[in-house]
Amino acid sequence: MSKLHDIISEYVKIGIPEQIDYDKLYLYSIVTHSTAVEGSTVTEIENKLLFDEGVSPNKPLEEQLMNIDLKNAYIEAIALAKQHTDFSVKLLCHLSSMVMNNTGTEYHTALGKFSSIKGELRLLNVTAGRGGKSYMSYEKVPQRLEDFCNWLNTQRKRLSLGDTDNIYKLSFLSHYNLVTIHPWADGNGRMARLVMNMLQTEFDVIPSIVKKDSREQYIKSLAQSQEEGNPSAFLDFMLNNHIENLLVTIKEYKNSLKNDTLNLENDTLNLENDTLKLSKNELSIIKLIKENSYIKITEITKITGLSRPTVMRTIRKLKEKHLLSREGAKKNGKWIISPDS
Repeated sequence: MSKLHDIISEYVKIGIPEQIDYDKLYLYSIVTHSTAVEGSTVTEIENKLLFDEGVSPNKPLEEQLMNIDLKNAYIEAIALAKQHTDFSVKLLCHLSSMVMNNTGTEYHTALGKFSSIKGELRLLNVTAGRGGKSYMSYEKVPQRLEDFCNWLNTQRKRLSLGDTDNIYKLSFLSHYNLVTIHPWADGNGRMARLVMNMLQTEFDVIPSIVKKDSREQYIKSLAQSQEEGNPSAFLDFMLNNHIENLLVTIKEYKNSLKNDTLNLENDTLNLENDTLKLSKNELSIIKLIKENSYIKITEITKITGLSRPTVMRTIRKLKEKHLLSREGAKKNGKWIISPDS
C-alpha cells in the first residue's frame, strides 16, 4: 500500500486535516453516505441541519430516523475507539441496538422472539438481496461472532500508530468478516462500516467512506469475495476507493487555495499605508463581524460553512495581523475591527 502512504503524506503535508472537523462535519459525511448505501435519500446538508438545528428535511421519516440513529451510534463508537476498548459480542450488540433504535423490528419465529431494536442476534436464516445467496445458519452466529471479537482484539494488539498499511487492511478485513457473519436481521452493512471506522479512529488514520456513487461497485466486490470465499476483491475495492476519495479531496483543496488567493485590487485592507493580502476565509469573517460585532463563533461556522477549528485559526491570524481584537467578557463581549479595515 505504498501508494496510499504517499497520498496520505501529501494530504497531511498540505494541511487538509487542519481544515476538517473530524468529530463533526466529517462524521456527518460518513453517516450520510453509509445510510445512502442502504437507500436513504437524505443529503449531507440536510443531515447537518437535522443534527444541529433539528430542522427536518422533506424526506421520509424512517430515513431521517435512520440517520439520527447512526449518528448517535457513531458518537458512542468513536468515544469507545479513542479509549481503545476491546470488542465483545455484548459491545457489538449494544452498538447495533443504537443503529436500529428507531427503525428496528421485533421478530417472532419458531424459536421465539428477538428484537433488532435491542441489538439481539438473529434467530432466523437470511439471504442476500443479490440473487438469494444464503448467509450462515443463525445457529452458528453466536460462536462465530465471539470468534470474530477474539480475532479482532488479537490483531489490534499487533498494530501500532503509524503502521498505516496494516491498519487499513485490518479495518477493511474486519468489515468483510463481520458482514459475512451477518449477525443481525438488519443493519449489518451499517455496523460493518461502523466497526471499520472505529478501528481507523482508534489508530488515528483518515476514516474511509463508501460514497453513494460507489454503491454498485461496493456491493459487487463484496458479492464476488463472498462467492469466491476470498476477501481479495473486496479489499482491493476498499483500498482503491479510499485512495480515489483522498485524491479527489486533495485536488479540490488545491483548487480552493487557488480560488482563495484574491487579487489585491479587489480585496485589500489598508493599515498605516500597508496593503495586506487576506484569504477568502479572513475576508468572510471580517465581513460578518462588520455586520454584527457581537456575532458568536457558532454563528460564524453556520453561515460560512467552515469548521470551528478553521474559524478559530482564522481569527487568531487576524489578531496576529492586528486587524481584529476582542473587548469585554468572553460570553457577552464584542469584536473590534481596525478603523481602517
